[in-house]
Amino acid sequence: MKRLMDFIVSFFGLIFITPILLPVIFLVWVQDYKSPFFIASRVGKNGISFRMAKLRSMVFDANKTGVVSTGANDARITPIGSIIRKFKLDEISQLWNVLKGDMSLVGPRPNDKAETDLYTSSEKFLLSVRPGITDFSSIIFSDEAEILADLENPDLAYNQLIRPWKSRLGLIYIQNQTLLLDIQLILLTLLAIFSREKAITFISRKLESLKVDSNLVDISKRQVNLYPHPPPGADKIVTER
Repeated sequence: MKRLMDFIVSFFGLIFITPILLPVIFLVWVQDYKSPFFIASRVGKNGISFRMAKLRSMVFDANKTGVVSTGANDARITPIGSIIRKFKLDEISQLWNVLKGDMSLVGPRPNDKAETDLYTSSEKFLLSVRPGITDFSSIIFSDEAEILADLENPDLAYNQLIRPWKSRLGLIYIQNQTLLLDIQLILLTLLAIFSREKAITFISRKLESLKVDSNLVDISKRQVNLYPHPPPGADKIVTER
Protein backbone atom coordinates (compact mmCIF):
# COMPACT_ATOMS: atom_id res chain seq x y z
CA MET A 1 0.00 0.00 0.00
CA LYS A 2 2.87 2.39 0.77
CA ARG A 3 4.44 1.91 -2.66
CA LEU A 4 1.02 2.26 -4.34
CA MET A 5 0.41 5.56 -2.56
CA ASP A 6 3.93 6.74 -3.48
CA PHE A 7 3.32 5.97 -7.15
CA ILE A 8 -0.13 7.57 -7.38
CA VAL A 9 0.77 10.75 -5.47
CA SER A 10 4.10 11.26 -7.26
CA PHE A 11 2.54 10.64 -10.70
CA PHE A 12 -0.28 13.14 -10.28
CA GLY A 13 1.96 15.47 -8.25
CA LEU A 14 4.41 15.75 -11.14
CA ILE A 15 1.56 16.46 -13.56
CA PHE A 16 0.25 19.21 -11.28
CA ILE A 17 3.58 20.79 -10.34
CA THR A 18 5.33 20.75 -13.74
CA PRO A 19 3.62 23.92 -15.09
CA ILE A 20 4.70 25.72 -11.90
CA LEU A 21 8.27 24.44 -12.09
CA LEU A 22 8.86 25.23 -15.77
CA PRO A 23 9.32 29.03 -15.29
CA VAL A 24 11.65 28.37 -12.34
CA ILE A 25 13.64 25.84 -14.38
CA PHE A 26 14.07 28.48 -17.09
CA LEU A 27 15.26 31.09 -14.57
CA VAL A 28 17.83 28.65 -13.16
CA TRP A 29 19.10 27.87 -16.65
CA VAL A 30 19.26 31.46 -17.88
CA GLN A 31 21.42 32.67 -14.97
CA ASP A 32 24.48 30.74 -16.20
CA TYR A 33 23.25 28.56 -19.10
CA LYS A 34 24.06 25.40 -17.14
CA SER A 35 21.81 22.48 -16.30
CA PRO A 36 18.93 23.61 -14.05
CA PHE A 37 19.15 20.31 -12.21
CA PHE A 38 21.69 19.05 -9.72
CA ILE A 39 21.98 15.28 -9.80
CA ALA A 40 23.20 14.25 -6.36
CA SER A 41 24.47 10.81 -5.43
CA ARG A 42 22.66 9.60 -2.33
CA VAL A 43 22.60 6.35 -0.38
CA GLY A 44 19.25 4.61 -0.41
CA LYS A 45 17.66 1.42 0.88
CA ASN A 46 20.12 -1.35 1.76
CA GLY A 47 23.02 1.03 1.17
CA ILE A 48 22.47 1.15 -2.59
CA SER A 49 23.35 4.51 -4.13
CA PHE A 50 20.97 6.31 -6.47
CA ARG A 51 20.92 9.59 -8.39
CA MET A 52 18.61 12.12 -6.74
CA ALA A 53 17.23 14.91 -8.92
CA LYS A 54 17.15 18.36 -7.34
CA LEU A 55 16.32 21.71 -8.86
CA ARG A 56 19.68 23.50 -8.68
CA SER A 57 19.82 26.25 -6.05
CA MET A 58 23.59 26.78 -6.07
CA VAL A 59 26.25 27.80 -8.54
CA PHE A 60 27.26 25.15 -11.04
CA ASP A 61 29.67 22.53 -9.59
CA ALA A 62 29.11 23.82 -6.04
CA ASN A 63 29.57 20.26 -4.76
CA LYS A 64 33.24 20.34 -5.77
CA THR A 65 34.03 22.52 -2.74
CA GLY A 66 33.75 19.40 -0.56
CA VAL A 67 31.31 21.03 1.89
CA VAL A 68 28.21 18.87 2.41
CA SER A 69 26.11 20.94 4.84
CA THR A 70 24.74 24.29 3.72
CA GLY A 71 24.12 27.40 5.80
CA ALA A 72 21.53 30.02 4.88
CA ASN A 73 24.25 32.53 4.00
CA ASP A 74 26.32 30.10 1.91
CA ALA A 75 27.91 32.12 -0.90
CA ARG A 76 27.23 29.25 -3.32
CA ILE A 77 23.45 29.83 -3.18
CA THR A 78 22.21 31.84 -6.17
CA PRO A 79 19.49 34.55 -5.95
CA ILE A 80 16.91 32.29 -7.61
CA GLY A 81 18.29 29.47 -5.44
CA SER A 82 17.23 31.34 -2.30
CA ILE A 83 13.64 31.31 -3.55
CA ILE A 84 13.89 27.65 -4.52
CA ARG A 85 15.08 26.77 -1.02
CA LYS A 86 12.50 28.97 0.71
CA PHE A 87 9.60 27.18 -0.98
CA LYS A 88 11.30 23.74 -0.99
CA LEU A 89 11.06 23.50 -4.79
CA ASP A 90 14.31 21.52 -4.86
CA GLU A 91 12.62 18.81 -2.79
CA ILE A 92 9.41 18.79 -4.85
CA SER A 93 11.47 17.78 -7.89
CA GLN A 94 12.34 14.59 -5.99
CA LEU A 95 8.86 13.31 -6.81
CA TRP A 96 10.63 11.90 -9.87
CA ASN A 97 12.72 9.67 -7.61
CA VAL A 98 9.57 8.61 -5.75
CA LEU A 99 7.93 7.67 -9.05
CA LYS A 100 11.00 5.61 -10.01
CA GLY A 101 11.04 3.82 -6.66
CA ASP A 102 14.36 5.21 -5.39
CA MET A 103 12.57 7.15 -2.67
CA SER A 104 9.28 7.24 -0.80
CA LEU A 105 7.08 10.21 0.02
CA VAL A 106 7.80 9.63 3.71
CA GLY A 107 11.00 8.25 5.18
CA PRO A 108 14.35 9.29 6.64
CA ARG A 109 16.02 11.92 4.46
CA PRO A 110 18.77 10.49 2.22
CA ASN A 111 22.40 11.40 2.86
CA ASP A 112 25.47 11.21 0.70
CA LYS A 113 28.08 8.49 1.25
CA ALA A 114 30.39 10.81 3.20
CA GLU A 115 27.69 11.06 5.88
CA THR A 116 26.42 7.48 5.85
CA ASP A 117 30.01 6.24 6.23
CA LEU A 118 29.92 7.93 9.65
CA TYR A 119 26.77 6.11 10.74
CA THR A 120 26.93 4.12 13.94
CA SER A 121 25.61 0.55 13.97
CA SER A 122 22.31 1.92 15.28
CA GLU A 123 22.05 4.54 12.53
CA LYS A 124 22.62 1.97 9.79
CA PHE A 125 19.06 0.81 10.46
CA LEU A 126 18.03 4.05 8.70
CA LEU A 127 19.13 2.37 5.47
CA SER A 128 16.65 -0.49 5.91
CA VAL A 129 13.86 1.53 4.25
CA ARG A 130 13.53 3.80 1.23
CA PRO A 131 14.58 7.36 2.06
CA GLY A 132 11.81 9.94 1.86
CA ILE A 133 11.03 13.50 0.85
CA THR A 134 9.68 14.25 4.31
CA ASP A 135 9.54 12.83 7.84
CA PHE A 136 9.53 14.13 11.41
CA SER A 137 12.92 15.81 11.10
CA SER A 138 12.14 17.47 7.75
CA ILE A 139 9.62 19.64 9.57
CA ILE A 140 11.42 20.02 12.90
CA PHE A 141 14.71 20.95 11.23
CA SER A 142 13.33 22.74 8.19
CA ASP A 143 15.45 25.69 9.37
CA GLU A 144 18.65 23.64 9.10
CA ALA A 145 20.26 26.26 6.85
CA GLU A 146 19.62 28.98 9.45
CA ILE A 147 21.02 26.78 12.23
CA LEU A 148 24.26 26.29 10.30
CA ALA A 149 24.57 29.89 9.08
CA ASP A 150 27.74 31.79 10.13
CA LEU A 151 29.31 28.66 11.63
CA GLU A 152 32.95 28.06 10.74
CA ASN A 153 32.51 24.33 10.11
CA PRO A 154 28.89 23.60 9.06
CA ASP A 155 29.61 19.90 8.49
CA LEU A 156 30.87 19.45 12.05
CA ALA A 157 28.03 21.56 13.44
CA TYR A 158 25.53 19.39 11.56
CA ASN A 159 27.01 16.24 13.11
CA GLN A 160 26.98 17.73 16.60
CA LEU A 161 23.68 19.65 16.66
CA ILE A 162 21.34 18.12 14.09
CA ARG A 163 22.39 14.57 13.19
CA PRO A 164 21.95 13.18 16.76
CA TRP A 165 18.29 14.18 16.84
CA LYS A 166 17.55 13.75 13.14
CA SER A 167 18.79 10.15 13.23
CA ARG A 168 16.76 9.39 16.34
CA LEU A 169 13.62 10.77 14.71
CA GLY A 170 14.29 8.67 11.62
CA LEU A 171 14.62 5.54 13.74
CA ILE A 172 11.40 6.35 15.57
CA TYR A 173 9.60 6.71 12.25
CA ILE A 174 10.85 3.31 11.07
CA GLN A 175 9.80 1.63 14.31
CA ASN A 176 6.30 3.11 14.12
CA GLN A 177 5.64 3.49 10.40
CA THR A 178 2.09 2.93 9.18
CA LEU A 179 0.14 4.23 6.21
CA LEU A 180 -1.81 6.48 8.60
CA LEU A 181 1.42 7.97 9.99
CA ASP A 182 2.62 8.62 6.43
CA ILE A 183 -0.58 10.48 5.60
CA GLN A 184 -0.31 12.49 8.82
CA LEU A 185 3.30 13.50 8.05
CA ILE A 186 2.39 14.51 4.48
CA LEU A 187 -0.43 16.70 5.78
CA LEU A 188 1.82 18.18 8.48
CA THR A 189 4.45 18.96 5.84
CA LEU A 190 1.83 20.92 3.90
CA LEU A 191 0.69 22.63 7.11
CA ALA A 192 4.30 23.61 7.87
CA ILE A 193 4.39 25.73 4.69
CA PHE A 194 1.82 28.02 6.29
CA SER A 195 2.50 27.48 10.00
CA ARG A 196 5.59 25.59 11.03
CA GLU A 197 4.79 26.23 14.71
CA LYS A 198 1.44 24.43 14.47
CA ALA A 199 3.01 21.53 12.59
CA ILE A 200 5.71 21.18 15.24
CA THR A 201 3.08 21.25 17.98
CA PHE A 202 1.22 18.34 16.35
CA ILE A 203 4.48 16.43 15.89
CA SER A 204 5.53 16.88 19.52
CA ARG A 205 2.14 15.55 20.63
CA LYS A 206 2.52 12.58 18.31
CA LEU A 207 5.99 11.85 19.71
CA GLU A 208 4.63 12.05 23.25
CA SER A 209 1.89 9.57 22.33
CA LEU A 210 4.63 7.23 21.06
CA LYS A 211 6.33 7.56 24.48
CA VAL A 212 9.51 8.99 22.98
CA ASP A 213 12.37 10.04 25.27
CA SER A 214 11.50 13.37 26.91
CA ASN A 215 14.79 15.00 25.83
CA LEU A 216 14.00 14.30 22.19
CA VAL A 217 10.47 15.62 22.62
CA ASP A 218 11.86 18.85 24.13
CA ILE A 219 14.29 19.24 21.23
CA SER A 220 11.49 18.54 18.75
CA LYS A 221 9.44 21.40 20.18
CA ARG A 222 12.34 23.69 19.17
CA GLN A 223 11.84 25.83 22.25
CA VAL A 224 15.31 25.13 23.66
CA ASN A 225 18.72 25.74 22.12
CA LEU A 226 20.29 22.84 20.28
CA TYR A 227 23.35 21.44 22.00
CA PRO A 228 26.05 18.94 20.98
CA HIS A 229 25.01 15.35 21.62
CA PRO A 230 26.29 11.91 20.60
CA PRO A 231 24.48 10.29 17.66
CA PRO A 232 22.37 7.21 18.48
CA GLY A 233 24.54 4.20 19.25
CA ALA A 234 27.52 6.34 20.34
CA ASP A 235 28.60 7.67 23.71
CA LYS A 236 30.80 10.51 22.45
CA ILE A 237 30.07 13.74 20.63
CA VAL A 238 31.48 13.91 17.10
CA THR A 239 34.65 16.08 17.22
CA GLU A 240 35.89 15.83 13.65
CA ARG A 241 34.21 16.11 10.27
